[in-house]
This record gives sequence, structure tokens and C-alpha cells, in this order.
Amino acid sequence: MALVLGGVFVFRKVNSTYFQPLRNDNGRINLLFLGINGSGGEDKDLTDTIIFASVNQNVNKITFLSVPRDVWIESLKAKINAAYHFGGIDLAKKTISEVLDQPVHYYAVLNFDSFEKIIDFLGGVEVNVERAFDDYKFPIAGKEKDLCNGDRQLKCRYEHLRFEAGVQIMDGKTALKFARSRNAAGVEGNDFSRSARQQKILLGIKNKLTDSKFYEQPEKAIELLQLLQREVVTDVKPEIYGSLAFLGYDLNKKGVSIEPSVLNGNLLINPKYHYSRQWVLVPKDKDFQRIHEFVKNLLD
Repeated sequence: MALVLGGVFVFRKVNSTYFQPLRNDNGRINLLFLGINGSGGEDKDLTDTIIFASVNQNVNKITFLSVPRDVWIESLKAKINAAYHFGGIDLAKKTISEVLDQPVHYYAVLNFDSFEKIIDFLGGVEVNVERAFDDYKFPIAGKEKDLCNGDRQLKCRYEHLRFEAGVQIMDGKTALKFARSRNAAGVEGNDFSRSARQQKILLGIKNKLTDSKFYEQPEKAIELLQLLQREVVTDVKPEIYGSLAFLGYDLNKKGVSIEPSVLNGNLLINPKYHYSRQWVLVPKDKDFQRIHEFVKNLLD
């Protein structure tokens, strides 16, 4: 690892092409991660996953904040997960900024297939499953309209998922199911727990990327970079690759703290009346001011 980092330091001195300054606000860099189906169906570009990540260089802290996809956005007359569908990344960034009252400096959009490829390339990720749970209604891709030979319960459209509690290594397919499951019995069946599980996967990826063993094979890092360039839609350009690498190195050297959080039932409620006949979440106080204050305190 020392050889690799030493080489990067030398490279930085002779070539500034990849070390342009990172966009930030007073030392804080905000990133928006969006996960989409991408399979070509009607919901191909609805954002199944919305995670706002903020890197505070001043205090060496990374905050992960998950935003449930069912948050109602009055200006769109739709849920927040439709912002990307209606207006692409520009509308998605604008909407998340309005909800959180924070700027978005960079974004990354990843579909399900690409998610699996990246995790499999890393050799799986370690995840701590806090509670065992069963999901008997996890949708099987391609069977959304199957009539199941007249079965009124349409059981053929679903598979049974079972996750045991404890630390385990998940491959891409398993990690995707863990992150997407939303019909489990009990606590794990709500969107807040689902958002927390998605953060666990993201943390597992982060741990793999910052493990010194990963850098003992420089060609592996290059292959991963090429994979990310093919699979991820992002405004992270080659001009800042070096700066991002140094940021990660510096944070780990100083001892970065990770703070996961979710916009949950303390801030959002499901109203008794319907919004376009959809199940939605709205702010308890009918506007986002309380959420703005929560986010500000969380990041500071």
C-alpha cells in the first residue's frame, strides 16, 4: 500500500490534471446517490434508493442520510422518487436540496445490474444484519404481470427471502435483495428500516475500498475505476479522481467517523387522507422546516 500511495504522491507533483479542487461549502462536500431499476420497465428510472452523503473535512466525519422514496413533493404532485423520472438529475438535485436545505455538489446514479456487478467485483461486502427477518413477497423480475394460472394470491410473482441475524458476506444479488426488501413482517417491513439496510451496504462498500489489502494490487484498483466509469452515471470527472483519492486517504489516516441517519417517523408521517391515491410520507409539520433544522444539526 505504501508503494501505491507513494507513487500517487509523486504523480501529484508532476501532473495536476487529476487533482482539481473539489466543489464544497466551507469544507463540506455533499454527494447524492440514486439507485434505479434501469431494466426498461415502467419504473426503470424511479429512484428506489436515495442517499445523501456529506463529507465534513473540518471534523473528519461522513454522514449518510437516507430519504424514503415515498416522501410527497407537492410541487411535483408526486413522490420524491419520481423527480429523476420527470426531470433527470437536475430536478432530482433541486428536489433533494429543497427537502434537506443543502446543496448537492456531486451525484452518482446506479442501476440494479451495475450494483450487483460492483459488489461482485469487490468479492462481496460484509454486512451486519441486526435482526433476522422474512419477506414472503419479494417481487421476481419479469413476473410482474404473470397470472399464476389463476391463483388469486399471485404467489408465483414472489419469492421468499430469509435473512439471519449476524455479520455475513453478501454477494451482489444477495445485497440487492437485502437493500430492496420492503414487505418483511415487523419492524424490517417499513421504509425506514429499508433505508437503514441500504446504508449498511454502502458502508460495506466503503470498508472494502478503504481496506489496505485492496491497494496491494494496483491493477485491481484500475479495473474497478474502469468498471465504475462504465456502470455509473455521475458528474465525478477524471479531473478530480486524484483529489478524491487523497480525500479518502486523509480521512482514514486521521480516523474518520461515520454517522448513519434516516428521515424517519419522528419527522415524517403517513397521512390519513390520500395523495393521488398513493401511500405517501409527509412532514409532520406540513412543511420541511423541521427537517431542515434536523439536517443542519446532524451535519454540524
